[in-house]
Amino acid sequence: MKAAHAWLIGNALLCVSVVTTAVQNMESAAAAQAGKPYTINRLYTGPDGKTHAEEIAVTAVPFKLKAAAGAEIRSAPPGRVNDWHPAPRRQYVITLSGQGEIELEDGKKVRLGPGSINLAEDLTGKGHITRVIGNEPRVTLAIPVAE
Repeated sequence: MKAAHAWLIGNALLCVSVVTTAVQNMESAAAAQAGKPYTINRLYTGPDGKTHAEEIAVTAVPFKLKAAAGAEIRSAPPGRVNDWHPAPRRQYVITLSGQGEIELEDGKKVRLGPGSINLAEDLTGKGHITRVIGNEPRVTLAIPVAE
């Protein structure tokens, strides 16, 4: 297969994935409007220097992200492991497709699937491990947080 054809097929699949996720996110927003909360998983560095996770319930729609310029769409293959690392910057990471998990130093694991919203603020310390699980790539949208 020529590289141009592979590129076109890959972009077409990504577009289908983004549209599918947008529909799922609209369904989540409709549920939130109906009073059903959805959650943002926040990773932060605690006073002990370790990464911790908390769930933030969001019931108000619209919910405005404090976003800055420079959003990135990323794809990671099945089985990819990003070993211990802190977040490179304060950012939202939204899973568009695929499955993943974040592991904390205490062994806690946070599952990530399509529509999962993470707020990564663990800028110091050992950080966390990020894994792609399942048999398909994990596609994410990383949105920097405005200061």
